Amino acid sequence: MTLSGRIVLITGASAGIGAACAHAFAREGARLVLAARRASRLEEMAEKLRGAGTDVLALELDVTDAAAVAETLGGLAAEWREVDVLVNNAGLGRGMDKLWEGDPAGWDEMVDTNVKGLLYVTRAVLPGMVERGRGHVINLGSVAGHEVYPGGAVYCASKHAVGAITRGLRMDVLGTGVRVSTVDPGMVETEFSVVRFHGDQARADRVYRGMTPLVADDIAETVLWVATRPPHVCIDEIIIKPTDQASATMVHRTG
Repeated sequence: MTLSGRIVLITGASAGIGAACAHAFAREGARLVLAARRASRLEEMAEKLRGAGTDVLALELDVTDAAAVAETLGGLAAEWREVDVLVNNAGLGRGMDKLWEGDPAGWDEMVDTNVKGLLYVTRAVLPGMVERGRGHVINLGSVAGHEVYPGGAVYCASKHAVGAITRGLRMDVLGTGVRVSTVDPGMVETEFSVVRFHGDQARADRVYRGMTPLVADDIAETVLWVATRPPHVCIDEIIIKPTDQASATMVHRTG
């Protein structure tokens, strides 16, 4: 399916997988609605994409703010309103503490962003897709939505929720022409671990020590492939891991 001239909305678009998705979809001629909290970083990227010929609307948006999501996405100008592909990418992890030692503020961040933020954005965009009889919601999940690992109870719970929401939504839109997919990565070297460990770069680097992780472009190319299948084809779910990773906790390292 060609994406030329189609409108693609990507959340968490200022860095990592979201930014890589923006570049991948731009290459295919899509018009981009890019949303993120870091406005200056987002606008810098948007300007580069515009300079390369891509039509871009940059939105400063915190997906955890239900009112802001409804107002911002509900108030899109007519030329940007008919979103064809929604990439729910915004998400984060916080900490690796045992549950009884965990920080409730971190729990709130993960649930508010990974679960409620995804719901708010989907709720704002999906009615138009259903009305038009076409569209595609692609959620960024994780191998953590299929397994649970020590120190990851809440993060894993949030990604299990993404999986459940995706499956339930696919049932809800049956017969409408809207497709629903999830792309679930394993270890991807982005800012994820730096954010998870509150800026501790050395600790983040150790996550990927001695192995070759995925990079953001690997995931973006997968998301793009899912989005470009013929309209009668829906890729329900893709799990993508580095060759050096067999499960959430089994990683082959050298040195």
